Amino acid sequence: MVFAHDTESALVAAVELVNSAVPPDTLETVAQLDAFFATHGYTGSRRHDRAEVDEVRALRPRLRELLTSDRDRAAGLVNQLLLSTAALPQLVRHDGNDWHIHAVDADRTLADRILVETAMAMVDLIRADEMSRLAVCADEACDGLVLDLSRNRSRKFCSTTCGNRAAVAAYRARKAP
Repeated sequence: MVFAHDTESALVAAVELVNSAVPPDTLETVAQLDAFFATHGYTGSRRHDRAEVDEVRALRPRLRELLTSDRDRAAGLVNQLLLSTAALPQLVRHDGNDWHIHAVDADRTLADRILVETAMAMVDLIRADEMSRLAVCADEACDGLVLDLSRNRSRKFCSTTCGNRAAVAAYRARKAP
């Protein structure tokens, strides 16, 4: 299934944010948050301070719960998030992107915007019954999340590192006497 650009972008960003907590933590500084912001094309106001980093880091457990829930639980969580943030979906165009949905004002905190954009993306996943696109990494030593947007649903690992580790372990197991 092909999702709208803003849905895919929000899901990729949410998974990366959740996975930033998997050791080693990759979201500890304002510079790292700046890079995350730029990479994922978020718009709106920024404070560029330690408090903003802490607010975004604090989202990771909530997003992990949302992204790993079953469909019914995820629907309830999405409804709670949208209600608590007073989300009001509107169509917008900016930065060369065609019409897409923003559901919170650009002057709200980055943490609020991340939360709402993720919730809106989850609406599409839930409605399309595509929750199986989200999973925990198949590497038993890893707790990262996987977003599988491949056509054949073959992605099992959160990173090349985890995939390589599993391949090496399988090779060694085959070669063991």
